[in-house]
Amino acid sequence: MSKRLFGYNFSLLHVDHVQLNEKWNYTNVISPYYRIYYIDEGEGLVSTGQDKIKLEQGYLYIIPSFTLCNLFCNGYLSQYFLHFFEESADNISLFENNRKVIKVSACDIDIANFKRLQQINPGRGINRSDNPTVYEKNTYYKSYQELNNTVNDSVYFETHGIVIQLISRFLNSHRFNSRNPDPVPSKILDTARYIQLNLKENLTVSYLASRANLHQDYFSRLFFRYTGQRPLTYVHEKRIERAQYLIATTTLSYSEVAEVTGFENLPHFSKIFKKVTSLTPGEYKKQNRLIY
Repeated sequence: MSKRLFGYNFSLLHVDHVQLNEKWNYTNVISPYYRIYYIDEGEGLVSTGQDKIKLEQGYLYIIPSFTLCNLFCNGYLSQYFLHFFEESADNISLFENNRKVIKVSACDIDIANFKRLQQINPGRGINRSDNPTVYEKNTYYKSYQELNNTVNDSVYFETHGIVIQLISRFLNSHRFNSRNPDPVPSKILDTARYIQLNLKENLTVSYLASRANLHQDYFSRLFFRYTGQRPLTYVHEKRIERAQYLIATTTLSYSEVAEVTGFENLPHFSKIFKKVTSLTPGEYKKQNRLIY
C-alpha cells in the first residue's frame, strides 16, 4: 500500500472551524470532494442509505467524494472541517471500494493538525452565500485552486503532508479494510484505469473483455469478484461520478455533460443519473452546494 500512496495528490479546497445549529440540515448531498470533520463540541448526524453515524465530541469523520449522505444538527455542533480534491496517477480513488462514512477517535495531533492547517492557510473557509444562484462554481473552484498554486513551496508541502496525515487516520479502520483481501488481478486494475480515462468511448462489456483477452463471461465474473460490481454498472457509476463533477464545477449544459461522459443522448443520461444518484441532473445541480 505504501508505494501506491505516492501516486496520490490531495488539493486543499477549504479548512475552517465553525459553530452550527438546526439550520445545518441538508439531504442528498453528493460532492466531488472529500470532507473530514473533527467535532470539538455538541453533536450532529450523518446518514447514508445504509448507516446513521452520530457526530460526537472527540471523533474524526471522513466522507469520501461522491458519497450520498444527509447532514443534520438538532441543536448545536462545533466542528473543524477540511474539504479537498483527490487526484491519483491511475485514476482510481484511494477509497474506491470504501465510499462510506468512517469514524475514528481523535488524538491531540489531529487537533494540532487542523489548527496548523488554518494557520498556514488563512481565509480558506466558505466566506460566501451557499446559494447556487449567487455564484459560479467553476470560477469559485478555480479561485481556490489558484490559491494552491500561489502559496510558497513550504506551505504547499506542509499542507499536503497534513492532509495525508489526517487521511491516514482512517486507513487502519475496520470499515476501510473490510474489502476483499485478495490482490486485484492486473487485468482488472488495467480495465478500471482504462474506463476512467476513456469514459467517452463505447465501453461495452464485450469490448472490455476482448481488450483484457478474456472470455466475456469469465471477465464479468472476475470483474464482479474484485470490484463488487458488474462491468456495465461500474462504467455507469464512473460516468455519473464524472458528470457530477462537471455539473458542480463547470457551466456545461446537461447535453454537453452527457456527450463528454459517453452517453448517446440526454434521456439515457438522465435515466442513468437518477438510477445511480436517486436524483435527476437538475435536482443534483440545485442541491449540490458547498456544505460545511
